[in-house]
Order: sequence, then structure tokens, then C-alpha cells
Amino acid sequence: MRTSSSRRGRRAAIAAVAAVVTGTALLTGCGSDEDGGKGGASGQGSPKITLRIGTFGSFGYDDKTGAKLYAEYERLHPGIKIEESNVSDGQKYWDTLKLRLSRNSGVADIQAVEVGYIAEATGPAMAGKWVDLGKEGGADLGDFLDWKVKQATTGDGKVIGLGTDIGPMAICYNKDLFAKAKLPTAREEVAKLWAGDWSKFIETGEKYKAAAPAGTAFHDSASGLFNAVVSSDPVQYADASGTLDWENSPGVKKAWETAVKAAQGGLTAKLRQFDEKGTWNAAFKNSKFATVACPSWMTGIIKDQAGPANQGRWDIAAPPVSGNWGGSFLAVPKAGKHTKEAAELAAWLTAPEQHAKVFAVNGNIPSSKDTLLSSAVQEAKLPYFGDTPIGKIFSSAAAGITPAAISRYDGQVKTFLTDNGILDIEQRGTDPAKAWENVKKLVDDKIDQ
Repeated sequence: MRTSSSRRGRRAAIAAVAAVVTGTALLTGCGSDEDGGKGGASGQGSPKITLRIGTFGSFGYDDKTGAKLYAEYERLHPGIKIEESNVSDGQKYWDTLKLRLSRNSGVADIQAVEVGYIAEATGPAMAGKWVDLGKEGGADLGDFLDWKVKQATTGDGKVIGLGTDIGPMAICYNKDLFAKAKLPTAREEVAKLWAGDWSKFIETGEKYKAAAPAGTAFHDSASGLFNAVVSSDPVQYADASGTLDWENSPGVKKAWETAVKAAQGGLTAKLRQFDEKGTWNAAFKNSKFATVACPSWMTGIIKDQAGPANQGRWDIAAPPVSGNWGGSFLAVPKAGKHTKEAAELAAWLTAPEQHAKVFAVNGNIPSSKDTLLSSAVQEAKLPYFGDTPIGKIFSSAAAGITPAAISRYDGQVKTFLTDNGILDIEQRGTDPAKAWENVKKLVDDKIDQ
């Protein structure tokens, strides 16, 4: 999500589903199996093993709104039952997971890891906490994008996570609001408004504001805009060696300046994405903003939160600059109760065939090579967005991705910059210089390099 999740389809039509499912627990603990691990014959009575999966956002595996992969796996393996615990706040999820890993208890059998935290997960302090999925579970690492495998590889060559999705980025926009603000609505013309430069995106926002329908804003969130801009830069929070160097990063500085300009210029709806109160979700439904930075996984959120009443009102245009926002991995903690079975399930869930099924219902762009290039992805359309060639838009964006070097602290620093920096400017009117200093203090206090 938050990424983060993988998506594609066997047919040219895909249907996006809910991307944010609010859970009551951040992670699933390792309770006892229903049958104490001593169940009867396969397919009779209680399952022999319950495998627990901890996720955030929407990975598209579940049996209610996803691709029903859990039910399929249970049919193929009658002695196994799968339970997922899911939350919306990725930072809280990771903080809780780190604590449980440090205690070697309370972890799920499979834990999702967002790309912003994968360098920390593969770092010296944590690398030994995970099963090597290059050797266990049967996954074919050759199926995945090479850079995706590299991101999840430790210094001594262990692969601790299998790629779910990637987050090629576009801009989703409300055609009705654009029309009322006397802006073009055809996606090719919309893309030309800001092609090649995020400053043009701000200029478009100023044009929108000058003729905007009352009670609406051009963009949903300055923090979301920050994430989009930094995700489109080849230098983000780390230098080329993977050492945290956020203060000197041209990508961070560009993203900060762009987000601050949008916030201070009144171009945003001043919302916090994925807020637990549901204010951001409600704003989709009530058409309170005209654009949202749109990684592929965002399409499911729009469909679910904007709802049937707004079907056909949203479209997707190419972004000012291509980038990759989000993308995740499935990892197996050594402290889990059933590491062998969990590794096998993680390999199955991230195999190309399952990537295709998830894409078909959830829209997540897959991290497996063949599926990404398949006609099912390339030719896909999304009914909620009408005739929008969603597959071509996002696969084209994916082709332009140049993965940035990442440090083990990227996720934390990103949260400090957005939730404690940009959001303070946007919602409380904090002076940008003061907000920047506040972020620096947080990094100094909370991160021990």
C-alpha cells in the first residue's frame, strides 16, 4: 500500500475492489491450532494447521473482496486453514512487527513488508529473523523482476521476501470536477497539462482553484503529493550506497517544496491519507477533491470509497514524471509456528498464476516479469473507469521505473516528513522552516544510525 499487493488478470477486464480494510489488530499472533496440530485425516474435522498472515492495506488475497486465494489454497491443501489480520496504517503495523520480532514471539506465520521497510528488514539487526525464501518454499526467483529480488536480499545473499506488487504511478482525476473548473477532461489532454514537470501540476492546480466548484480542492493531500514527487526521483532518502542522506537528497527537497507550495497555496483538501477516522475515504465519496496521485493500487481504493454513484466520473492520466510508489513483499519469520508450510504458502501466493488472479480483481500491478508483459495486463481495462486503458497506462509507467537506492530508515523518515512535517504545514499552518527542523529533531531522536 500500501502497498501494497500484486494484481493482474487472465482477461482484459479487471474489477478493482476495496484496498483498505480496517483491522482490529495490527498483527496476527501465533495462537494454538484448532486441533493442536493433531487433526484427523485431511479434509475431515479441524484443520491440522492454521497459517496466520499479517498484512496492511489490501493484498487482494482474501475471500470476501479479493481473489479468494485463501479458499483456493485450502481446497488444494485440506489440512491447512488460513487466517489474515489486516490494518490500514502501515507505520503502526511495522512498529508492532519490529517489536514482536525483537521478542521472537507474537508474529504471524507470514508477514507482509512494505518496500519502505525492506532495507531495514534485510539489515544486520533483522536479517537473521527471517526464513531464506530463496531456499525454502519452492519459489522460482527467476519469475520476479530482478530489482525486486535484489531489494529483498540480505548482505550474505539470503532472500527474505517474495515480491507481491509494484507501484507504477499515474494521476487519477475527477472528470466532472475538471469540466466544472473549465479544464480538459480527455486523458491525453489532461496529461499534457503537466507533462514532464511537477511544477506544471501545481500550475494546473492554480487554474483549477480559480474556477473550482465550491467546497472542492484540486488535490487530496500535500503528503500524498510529497510521496508521489519523491517516488518519481532517482535519488530519494538514501545516497547511492544505501546510506540515509535525506537532508541532502534532491528528490526529498523537490518533493518538500512542491508539497509545501500546494499546501500553502490552498490547492489541497488538507486530508491525511488512510486516516483511521475515514475522513479521506468520505471525501472520495463526496467528490471533495479533483486529483489524487495514483499508484496502481490506488484504483481499488477509488472504486471502493468513491462508490457506485461516482462510477465513470474518474479517469487516469499519465503523471508528470514516471515513478514507483509502494510495492510489498511476503516474508516468513523464523519465530513463526509453521515456517515450512508458511514458506510454501508465500511462494504460492506470489507465483505468476496468483499474481494474475489478484490483478484480475484488485488491479495491483504484478512484480513477476511474464505477467507484467502479458496481454492480460497490457490490454486490461477497469469497468469503474470506463474505457481507460489501465493496463497500458500502468505498464508503461512500470517500464520507466528506475529503482532508487533505499536505506533501512526510509519508511520512518518518510512518515516523519509527511505526518510530522507536511501535515503540520497543511493543517496547522506551521512555518515550513520550523516543520523541517521538527523533522530533523525527530530523525535525530528516533533513528540511531
